[in-house]
Parts: sequence; structure tokens; C-alpha cells
Amino acid sequence: MQSRGSGHRLRGLFLRSRISSVMLAMFATMASFYVAGRLWQDAENRVYLITELDRRTGQAQSAISVDDTLKVVACRHQHKRLAALEMELAAARHEGFVGSYSSETNGTNNRRRLMAVIGVITEFGRKNNRDVIRRSWLPTGPALKKLEEEKGVLVRFVIGRSANRGDSFDGAIDDENMHTKDFIILDNHIEVPEERPKKTKRFFAHAADTWDAEFYAKVNDDVYVNIDALGAMLATHWDKPRVYMGCMKSGEVFSQSNHKWYEPDWWKFGDGKSYFRHASGEIFVISRALAQFISINRAILRTYAHDDVSVGSWMIGLDVKHINEGKFCCSSSWSSGAICTAVR
Repeated sequence: MQSRGSGHRLRGLFLRSRISSVMLAMFATMASFYVAGRLWQDAENRVYLITELDRRTGQAQSAISVDDTLKVVACRHQHKRLAALEMELAAARHEGFVGSYSSETNGTNNRRRLMAVIGVITEFGRKNNRDVIRRSWLPTGPALKKLEEEKGVLVRFVIGRSANRGDSFDGAIDDENMHTKDFIILDNHIEVPEERPKKTKRFFAHAADTWDAEFYAKVNDDVYVNIDALGAMLATHWDKPRVYMGCMKSGEVFSQSNHKWYEPDWWKFGDGKSYFRHASGEIFVISRALAQFISINRAILRTYAHDDVSVGSWMIGLDVKHINEGKFCCSSSWSSGAICTAVR
């Protein structure tokens, strides 16, 4: 009897073991399907994300045909020829050759990109300075347009508005501009000496918004510029995307309020009270990307007491190529190869 009972128990245990094995196998199978489904879904998500990332960054790769490969090879060959020609052209410019302007179109319309936009910073009561510039290096009338079309250089006097809007100061500038058509009038700027750094900032922003050019230059209205020498100099830096060039200098920061060059924020320049390296204010040049940076960030760019220091402060925190060029150091007389001279 005990033996028979033991057999029943063994058969029961064996049956329960088989049922448990079947259930375990079913559970394992269901788990496998679940895990495989999740992995498949994750894989689909990864493929979608990678495809979307490639689409947004413009890095999507695709197979190319033999014809396409040959086109790429031919394009590379043409690029090498173009690079060789650019080197020959740079060498010719170094020897003193200055050709006519022939820059590329900007891709959005049929207008050619200018080589440079030059803003001559002027003020009320300085018509004599402007007339001297017109008689020396800045052409007038049809010749002003010719300078833009043939050499890609656009030059304008830059001035703001009177604090008493519409008074005789504004009227005189409007009358002068009616005859000469060589002004940029910043309607949102009040023309007072202490606002000059903001005026320079507004000029660069306005110029970048209005004209597509390789370079943008600021010049004082007591500086005479050799346009051909400036153009030859700028042409050697077309391959640099972020260029800030001029006669680089530093100098003492004056904390005395009665000093001519008083800096209200003198305490920000450290215990030594010395300015960082920046381009002298008589004339300096920035490239297109930097002018666009100023335009985009005009509302938050801090200005100091002087416009050259202010612009230098914006450049010092960026990935910018600072070019210290002695030809931008304006002396009181012309020298061989000089770009500018200043009235002292």
C-alpha cells in the first residue's frame, strides 16, 4: 500500500513538474517576444533619430553613381586650379597690381557682394572736414556710384539726429545729403559726443543689415584713405572668415573724471588699469561675419567711453583673427604703401 501511494505521489510530482516547465517555457517565449519587440522599436527609433539628425544638419549620406564620382573628381581638379590662380593673383597684388572688383554674387539675388562698406564717422558742424574728404579721396556724383560698381567699395558719411529733432542741425544735414547723396543718417541715434561708441555700433549693424559686403570699415572724418591700397590689403584676407584688423594698441585707463580720455568703467580693467589690445580708432576693419554678429547682438553689446575700445571688447571674447597691420597706423604724412594719413 505504501509503495502504491508512493507511486501516485511520484506521478503527481512529475505531472506538476511538466506543467511548470510548460508554463516557464511559455513565459520565456512571451518574454522573448516582448524583448525582441522593444529592441525592434528602439532600433526603429534610433534609425529615425539618426535620419532626422542627418536631415537637419545636412550630413545625410547617399550612394553616388560613377558619373557623380567623376563630377566630384572634376570639381576637385577645378578647385585646385582655382587655388593656384588665387595664389598667382595674391602674388600680383603683392607686386602692386590692383585690378577691377569682381567678387561673387551672394546667392540670394543677382547683386554682387561688395568688397567693403566704409563708414566715415562725422558730426554736426564738420562740413569743412567732409568737403576736404570729398576733394581728396572720396569721389562725388556719378564717380561715387562708379567706385561702388567697379571696385566694390561703398563709402558714406555716418551721422545721427539732433536731440531737438527737426532743428537747423538736422535741416543742414538733410540739405547737404540732398546734393551729395553720400550719407547714412541714423534716425535712431542722438548725435552727442558721449554716444559715439553706440553710434559706431549702430553703423556696423545698419551696414550689415543693408549691404552684403566682405568687409566693413570705420573711419574718422579727419583721416584720408588710399582706396586702392585698402582694397589690395583687404583682398589678401578674403579667405579668413573672422578678421579684425587695424593698428593694434593698448594704453592707460584714466580714472580721473576731468581727464580728456576718462573711462567711467575704469575699475573693470584691473589693478594695472590698462586696456586690452584693440585697433586704433582712426580706421579699422571687420569682416562680414563679425559685422553680422554685431547686428544680431546689438542690444546686449556693452559700450565703453571710446568706440575703438568698445569694438575691441566685443572681439576679444570671440574666435577672431586679430591682424596688427602697420599700414593702418595713420601718421601725419603719407609714406610708401600707407593706407591712411590723419590730420593732427
